[in-house]
This record gives sequence, structure tokens and C-alpha cells, in this order.
Amino acid sequence: MSLPTASDAQVTMTDGHSVVLRLENLSVVFKITKERITSLKEYAIKRIRRQVVHEDFWALRNVNVEIREGEVFGIVGRNGAGKSTLLKVIARVLRPTHGRVWVRGHVAPLLEMGAGFHIELTGRENVYLYGSLLGFSRTQMDEKLERIVDFAELWDFIDAPLRTYSTGMVTRLGFAIATDVKPDVLIVDEILGVGDEAFQRKSRERMLGFCEQGATVILVTHNSELMQSMCERAMWLDRGEMKMIGPADEVAAAYHAASL
Repeated sequence: MSLPTASDAQVTMTDGHSVVLRLENLSVVFKITKERITSLKEYAIKRIRRQVVHEDFWALRNVNVEIREGEVFGIVGRNGAGKSTLLKVIARVLRPTHGRVWVRGHVAPLLEMGAGFHIELTGRENVYLYGSLLGFSRTQMDEKLERIVDFAELWDFIDAPLRTYSTGMVTRLGFAIATDVKPDVLIVDEILGVGDEAFQRKSRERMLGFCEQGATVILVTHNSELMQSMCERAMWLDRGEMKMIGPADEVAAAYHAASL
């Protein structure tokens, strides 16, 4: 049975730090059809006749972790390990099948390249669109617009359609919108390796500045050097299960050794 997401957890770790995220026996199960069905009509007919056979795919299984205030927490794992599914649960995009997730405060997710954007709209229009998805009003976005475009360094392109942007430009715009105001929890999924070196450095400085103010960053990356340089602790996911959790350098070393 799916349990509700709580947003008011008040938890303190043994080292005295306040917890902003806590996962308890978190599991996500998807129903996968065992045969290929080529159309919605075929699926409907088979469903009515009870001929559709499903099997359970455990994207996540019994994940337990606490993440504290002001921490940069890394998540590493191969493709298909469940990293993106976990982040979507934390961001309240996806409900868990079993278990619980507590998140305290405002969450700013950067889950996928261009997520929340429309390629036919201009950069300016996408600022307002993405801002509305994050819960901001048009008036609030009017006040944010200049800061966002300044940080993304996109004044020359802000009124061009997003389909004309490079991958790095889309990344810069999304990051600038999501981080214009310090979130309580910032979720970053595999984007810091995109863009020029100067913008990567500026983005890292902004994230670390947030952490100094008490924000928490959850960072997914395949770059072990980046994880070790930015994260205090990390978790290794493998086939939906938590393989290891601990100091970032130890987790990175174990993951790297297993990948050889």
C-alpha cells in the first residue's frame, strides 16, 4: 500500500544536525507487461478479457537513508540503478509503492535536461513556464527575470525559441531558474558536467553557498572526482537496492572498483 509523503518531519541525527530528508523502507514497483502490445485498442481488449500478464519490476527496494541540513549528498550507480526514480520520489513527482519519505521545506528539482521547458517557446517564456511549475506567480517571476538571465548569461538569446539553444544553454537557464532563491533541498541530476568550465564553476559556487546557508544538495553524477570534491557522504544504488552508504571517497572507490 502506498503511504503518503510527509512534509513536516522534525528529526535530529545523533551528531546533532537537523534532518531534512528521511527515507524509510522506500520501494517503487512498476507493472511491466510480459508480452508486446502494439496498440491501445489491443491492450484494452486483452485487459477486458484478463489476458494481460504483468510482472513486477522493482525500481527501488527497501531504501533507508537520512540526509541532514547543509549537506551535499551524492548518489551514484549505473544506468537503471534507480537513481532518477529515487529523485522523482523525493521531488514528489512520483509516489512510493511502499514505505515513507519525509521532506522538510521547499524542494527545487533539476531532474532532466530541459524538463519543464517547451522547445517552441522562447527562453523568456520558458522562464515563466518553469517558474510556474516551481510554484511561483507571474509577479514573482517578473522580479526574478533579470537575475535569472544575468546568471545564465543568455540576454542575446532570451527571446529566441528554445529549440535553437544548445544543451549547455538549456542547462544554464534551468539551473538559473531553480536556484534563483535558495531552496531547502536542491536536487541535481547529471547536469553539472554540461556547459563551459566557467559556468560549471559558478554553479558549484552557488550550490556550496546555499549549503553554507543551511540548504541541502542531492547530487547524482557518474563523475567520481566531482562527487568526492563536493559531497561529504554518498550512496551507491545497484538494481534498485542500496549497496553502500558512507563517506563519499569510500563509496566512490568501491563503486569504481566494482565497475572495472
